[in-house]
Amino acid sequence: MASIKDVAREAGVGVGTVSRAINNTGYVSPATRKKIDKAVQKLNYTPNELARNLFRNRSGIVGVIVPDLDHPFFSCLVKHIEMQLYKQGYKTMVCNAVGVSDREREYLDMLERNIVDGIITGSHCLDGEEYLRHEKPIVSIDRDFGPKIPIVGSDHMMGGELAAELMIRDGRKNVLQIAGVSPHILANERHLVFQKKLEDHHVRVRSISMDWNVFSWEAFYEAARNLVDGYSDIDGIFAGDLGVVAYMNMASQRGMHIPEDISLVGFDATSVTKMVYPHITAIRQNVPLLAEVSVNTLLDQIEQRRDILHRQILNVEVCYGGTTKAEREGA
Repeated sequence: MASIKDVAREAGVGVGTVSRAINNTGYVSPATRKKIDKAVQKLNYTPNELARNLFRNRSGIVGVIVPDLDHPFFSCLVKHIEMQLYKQGYKTMVCNAVGVSDREREYLDMLERNIVDGIITGSHCLDGEEYLRHEKPIVSIDRDFGPKIPIVGSDHMMGGELAAELMIRDGRKNVLQIAGVSPHILANERHLVFQKKLEDHHVRVRSISMDWNVFSWEAFYEAARNLVDGYSDIDGIFAGDLGVVAYMNMASQRGMHIPEDISLVGFDATSVTKMVYPHITAIRQNVPLLAEVSVNTLLDQIEQRRDILHRQILNVEVCYGGTTKAEREGA
């Protein structure tokens, strides 16, 4: 197996020059870099990643903490984060928190022990102080820890506005929204905006709260059963994608017609919205961009590449399906 000394000898340069070229840690002229690349290919040289990371005092691993990979939004998010990290030379370690704060705490401890170089967190189980006591790179998705930890999220206020506009265009008068409960997260903003806009248009809005970290299908289905039985006058539902699918299932069992009798608007626009008929109209978060910005923000901290923006908010958009009347009418 070829060594870095063999590459240097083949390229006619010093070992330090080869190291700078491979690790991008200093200037190497284009002509010299070309000779090194040619030598690397000829000798089939593979850098010792462990040794390289030890030299840089890094592990080359990033931890990603999410509430539950069973949820389609978080599974999609982790997929895109992993792809972005891999493109930039990092591996991914995933923590599926599933409501157990000790799992989050253990991953944060890995940060202090240099097992991971940084953490991207989308979980809200652990108290914020647990995160704030760490000095190493952390990026938060949707949860505001204050000025110390950068936050990346979607424009939930715009999402609430767009969802409300769909209900208004459909002429709905008794709308129910289903919200998760967790403090200091951007998602809360969409429910506040949704309710205010509808009430400004004289639409009655009732809000039902579920534990924010409940993601099982059984929980959504049972909640939908109770809502259908308890709120027979509802003509509009706004919820996360899984909540809408569950309500859609139950409403169909009760003989309700969608969207003639009731309008359904989801949030996230994950793949499940296309797995039912009619397809669900939903507010789409740009998950690939969310992953890209989160990864770049974390790596900017790890590699000290540039100043870090504390708050980055990404646009959302409506993905039309067939669960509101407006798109059927060509609006």
